[in-house]
Amino acid sequence: MSANFIPVPFSASTRTRAIVPTRSILVMSGVLIALSISSSVHAATPSSSIPTFVSGAAPNCDGANGYKASFDGRRTFLWRPDWLARTKDLLAHDSSLKPAYAALIARADNALTGPRYSVIDKRMTPPSDDKHDYMSIGPYWWPDPNHPGGPYIRRDGQVNPGRDTEDFDTTRIDRMSSDVEALGLAYYFTDDPRYARKAAEVLRTWFLDPATRMNPNAQFAQGVPGRTTGRAEGVLDTYRLLRDVESIGLLAPSKTLTDAEQRGLEQWFSHYVDWMTSSPTGKEERAARNNHGLWFDRQLMDFALFAHRPDVAKVVLASSPSLRVNQQIQPDGKLPEELSRTRALHYTVFALEALAGSAEIGRCFGVDLWRYQSPDGRGMRKAIDFLASYVGREKDFPYTEMHPEDTGETFALLRRAQWAYDDRALAERTETLSTRNATDVVQLLIPPRQ
Repeated sequence: MSANFIPVPFSASTRTRAIVPTRSILVMSGVLIALSISSSVHAATPSSSIPTFVSGAAPNCDGANGYKASFDGRRTFLWRPDWLARTKDLLAHDSSLKPAYAALIARADNALTGPRYSVIDKRMTPPSDDKHDYMSIGPYWWPDPNHPGGPYIRRDGQVNPGRDTEDFDTTRIDRMSSDVEALGLAYYFTDDPRYARKAAEVLRTWFLDPATRMNPNAQFAQGVPGRTTGRAEGVLDTYRLLRDVESIGLLAPSKTLTDAEQRGLEQWFSHYVDWMTSSPTGKEERAARNNHGLWFDRQLMDFALFAHRPDVAKVVLASSPSLRVNQQIQPDGKLPEELSRTRALHYTVFALEALAGSAEIGRCFGVDLWRYQSPDGRGMRKAIDFLASYVGREKDFPYTEMHPEDTGETFALLRRAQWAYDDRALAERTETLSTRNATDVVQLLIPPRQ
């Protein structure tokens, strides 16, 4: 056990919302009712004030079918067939992609001989006494040196290494989804069935096998020793599973997953959607007015589409302009809740990554959230422009940022944005980050727009 983690007993009676200052808890019950997933489909129709995509501008994403029709049966939602096909063609002669491709194949080859991860392998047992329940501790919570053995205290931006030990599932879920991503992409680019077979094995172990599967909930995620067994913020831990959803789509031609297994995976995510929308933990996370709320929406839409529940995604999409964009982005493009953090630049990018994913899901319903703008000028484009203005001079960012040298997330976000806006100046600014992120998988997932 890591010396940084003191096994203080979790208290089931102290699920306090006051320990995280960035969370808004003054949400009127009427708002929550209005935004309930049980709302009628008629109320979920995207607002006509949101721009619509021009037909034919990109491959058609068709609701819960995703890009299946234009991707040889591969049901993906964010991994676009035109992008991946272009990368596959470029790999034969574009040397700039070699570092990223070599890094991907190295990851996939390691995964071939790597383990099949399971939540039951953690050393600690959740309060439910069921190791099938996912369990983690909050990243920024530490033992209190003034009260050894007492409740943990928060140090924003400083990750407790104890979070990533074998005691918990955080590292395990990340490695599992990373391996599935690498194996799925390696199979697509090489057509080598070994990668698909191993990806299927990993997926079966984590989601399907009764002896090893994760229960579809995050009830005990991001707990705080001495304070609470789990927090709403823990729902964020499962954003890693977004990689699994896309990768499962890439495996379709291999037939390594049977029809029954495919249905089993879809059912697992359907159950998780139910938990997200009905549990007190999920409802609290949905009410968050910072990046947590954005990532809740992002996960819920993608998981619902994968589970063939497009009406759930429609409800979330319809509320995005008023609930997320208008409330979290200022007319000057700033996101105040993220700028108050010790890693303001990182959290600004992280929040916009979630919103960008939601905007891409909007394509599946013909809705262009990328270009939505409120009457007073709030919109994604303003936020992207604010962020892009600091590319190459991250140290000049006028808010606290502990690691301004980290540009991988910015690169991924702006690569996606340059396709959305077809802006040459934005593209040129984005590509100044390309050499600094030469081995990033984004180089393969989202090629530069010419």
